[in-house]
Amino acid sequence: MAQPWKTIESITTEEGALELRQRGERDFIITIGSQVLMNSLSNRSEVVLGQLGCALLKDSENPRVLVGGLGMGFTLKASLDTLPASAAVVVAELNPTVREWCRGPLAPLTGNAVNDPRVTVEIGDVSSRIRRSAVDGGESRFDAIILDLYRGPHAKTHHSDDPLYGSRAIENMRAALKPCGTLAVWGENYDEGFDKRLQSAGFTVTTDRPGRGGLRHVVFLGNLKQCRKTGKHTS
Repeated sequence: MAQPWKTIESITTEEGALELRQRGERDFIITIGSQVLMNSLSNRSEVVLGQLGCALLKDSENPRVLVGGLGMGFTLKASLDTLPASAAVVVAELNPTVREWCRGPLAPLTGNAVNDPRVTVEIGDVSSRIRRSAVDGGESRFDAIILDLYRGPHAKTHHSDDPLYGSRAIENMRAALKPCGTLAVWGENYDEGFDKRLQSAGFTVTTDRPGRGGLRHVVFLGNLKQCRKTGKHTS
């Protein structure tokens, strides 16, 4: 018989109660309202997202990576495991409570990745962080941008002014990337429109559905086309 869920903490948000629940030593979920946002036992796509997003940076000098959305920290952990010791990772997370959960009850799941010395957590909207880097340019740009946000791109995010997945947002992400930069985006389902917008913005796009059988989420991987022929990735 399955154990009942125990609510560790609940906070009020505009979208409903944001809750961390636990049953068993390593079985956690994060919910908002009646929706399950994350499950600690179903994290394959988040791990692959971090691995693919940082794969070209394994041997880079001082790579800079932006991760949008902290969640339970699985994407961050996979990114750190792939990156060199000289890397710097900025995590943009909207809710400070999520950061504290990752430093507290969720820390054993990722080896306390959020407190890795390479990591800086900034509380705020990742789209604003991307725009700032796009405007500032130079050393404020990133070698990789990884978006691990609830639902990801879908049919209703096709508008040009969608702050995360619309064509203007994609142009901002391109401008916020260094030459040969990588964009990795988690999606609940494949979205053809988003794929096409990435290609129109100059990315070569591949998609991955990690795992086998059942519901499998999507990882969109975009590499800037001018670097595709050489396969080189510079910081």
